[in-house]
Amino acid sequence: MKYMLIMRATDEAFAGMADTDFTEMIETVGRYDQEMIRAGVLLAAEGLDDAAEGVVVDYSAEPPVVTDGPYGETKELFGGFYVLNVASKEEAVEWARRSPITGPGFKTEIRRVTTIDEFPQDNEWIRKEREWREATGQL
Repeated sequence: MKYMLIMRATDEAFAGMADTDFTEMIETVGRYDQEMIRAGVLLAAEGLDDAAEGVVVDYSAEPPVVTDGPYGETKELFGGFYVLNVASKEEAVEWARRSPITGPGFKTEIRRVTTIDEFPQDNEWIRKEREWREATGQL
């Protein structure tokens, strides 16, 4: 089963990371990543650029409203993610518990990634997506 570990932090927690030595951070996270690679569970991992560089498309109006970052009243920001292939939610939780980025204001949300097999296979759009995934080596 695939699970996404969504790395979240408050504005204050992100600001506190600014004092952390970048090389030390890369080493610490790199060791964690290598553990997951050696265990054969890591499928993808990415960090995200500063939220101030982001854009929000809000569909509350017609046409949608596009706003440049930084966001308005955020309590937590999505800073990056891992996608793991593990046997269970419990195993995903155990990997999240090992995260080296911890402390007040840091959280990891764990969500199962659904598969195309969970959708109605007789649907035209699901068939087209399956064909695309097969053609691009994703299935």
